Amino acid sequence: MANVRWTIKGREFIHCNCAYGCPCQFNALPTHGHCSAVGAIDIEEGHHGDTRLDGLRCGMIVAWPGAIHEGRGAVVPIVDERASDEQREALLRIMSGQDTEPGATFFQVFSTTFETFHDPVFAPIDFEVDLEARTARLNVPGWIEARGEPILNPVTGAEHRARLNLPSGFEYDICEVGRGWADTTGPLTLSLTDSHAHFAKLHMTESGVVH
Repeated sequence: MANVRWTIKGREFIHCNCAYGCPCQFNALPTHGHCSAVGAIDIEEGHHGDTRLDGLRCGMIVAWPGAIHEGRGAVVPIVDERASDEQREALLRIMSGQDTEPGATFFQVFSTTFETFHDPVFAPIDFEVDLEARTARLNVPGWIEARGEPILNPVTGAEHRARLNLPSGFEYDICEVGRGWADTTGPLTLSLTDSHAHFAKLHMTESGVVH
């Protein structure tokens, strides 16, 4: 059991290098044989023990040379510069899978696949996400410039809508699927173009996703 109780409620934008829909969501191998991604969370309400996390944001740049479960991954954790020392420590503990039951959240599962943990970044996280519209904008100066958009019908140009529902998932219950673009700098340099993105409400605790 986890030693500290925590909760995060909010909205996320995740953008990776796979084809729309992302095979990882179906326990299949990544489209190009390897995985890289950026992501951000806007925490509407949350706590870690007695430390409140309401209104803060966090993000990450991640990469694996093969499928995620094969390990050897690397991560750059990013924490809202507005967070106090206590809030920074709380968010980093959650993001690194600490104080969490094994296998309960994607943070905890991913943490077991990283062999390189780059120093955390404390920076402004300019982030907007609209789940219904399948749009997002993410800017972490000097680190990430990304956006998310709806998938378009290749014939009519109309916006295409698709959802994923993972009733036993470790990240979300339902997400909206779209596409994204991202460029990063720093130790993990990525350039992702017109590939998978998803937009989701998050509600997770030390015991997993609240479905």
